Amino acid sequence: MLLAALEARWVQLPPNLRGILWLLMGTLAFAANDILVKTLGQTMSPFQLAAFRYTIGFVIMLPVFLRMGVSGLKTSRPAIHGIRLIIACIAQVGVYTSVIYLPLADATALSFSRILFTTVIAVIVLREVVSGGRWAATFAGFVGVVIMVRPGGDIDPIALVAIAAACTFAIANVMIRMMSTTEPPNRILFYYQAGGALVFLGPTIWLWQTPPDAASWLMTLAIGILTAVGMIGFIRGFAVGEASVIGPTEYFRLIFAAGFGFFIFGEIPDIWTVAGAAIIVVCTGFIARMETLRRRTA
Repeated sequence: MLLAALEARWVQLPPNLRGILWLLMGTLAFAANDILVKTLGQTMSPFQLAAFRYTIGFVIMLPVFLRMGVSGLKTSRPAIHGIRLIIACIAQVGVYTSVIYLPLADATALSFSRILFTTVIAVIVLREVVSGGRWAATFAGFVGVVIMVRPGGDIDPIALVAIAAACTFAIANVMIRMMSTTEPPNRILFYYQAGGALVFLGPTIWLWQTPPDAASWLMTLAIGILTAVGMIGFIRGFAVGEASVIGPTEYFRLIFAAGFGFFIFGEIPDIWTVAGAAIIVVCTGFIARMETLRRRTA
C-alpha cells in the first residue's frame, strides 16, 4: 500500500521535476563513486578499479541483456563497437587516474570539457554545422580549461591526463551518434560493459592488489553499483524531462565534488580552479542548451 501510494504521488509530479530528481540522484551517485575511487586508488591501480566497475555493472544489467536475447544483441557492426570500446576504456583509465591524483573539484570540472571537445569532433567527423555562438562558447570554455591548468606556472601532468580523457570520451560519445542509426542503446551498452570487463581482465590480473579488509571489498562492490545507479538516473531523467530544463542539474556534481573534497580529503579549491571551473560550466551549459534547441528544431 505504501509503495503504491508513493508511486502515485511520484507520477503526479511534473515531468521536469521528476527529471531533475532523477538527474540529481545520478549526479550524487557519480560524485560518491569518485570518493570510493580516490580512496581505493591509494592502494589499487585504475585498471583494477575499472575492472570492478565494468564487471559489477555488467552483472547488474545482465537481466536486461538476457531479456534482449541473442537476436537483440546480435550486431552487424562489430568493428565500430570494438573501436569505441577501446577508446572508452582508455578514457576510463584517464578519468580514474585524474580522480585519484587531482583534487575532486579539479578532476570534475576538467571532465566537463568533454562537451567542448564533442563540438569540435562532431564538426570534423559528422560534418555538423555549428553556429557562431556555439563556437564562441567552445573557445571561451577552452580558455577556462587553460586557466585551470595554471597559466605561467608548473603544469600538473595529471591535469593533462584529465583533459586527454575528456577528449577521448568525447570521441566515444560522437561514435555513439554514428552507431545510433542501427544500434539500440542497450545493445551498445552490452558490448561496452561486457567488453570493458574483458579488456581490463588481463591488466587487473597483472597488477592485482587484494583489498585489505571487508570494508575495501564493499567499496569495490559499491563502485559498480553507484556507476549503474548514476547511469539509470541520467537515462530516466532525460527520458521524462526536457534536456534544456534538467541538463544544468548535472553541474551539481561540481558542488558535490568540492564539498566531498573539502570535508573528506581536506582539499581547498584555489582561485584558478574556481575561475576556470566557472567559465567551463557556463560555456558547456550554453552549448548543451544550443544543442537541445537545435535538435528540437530539427
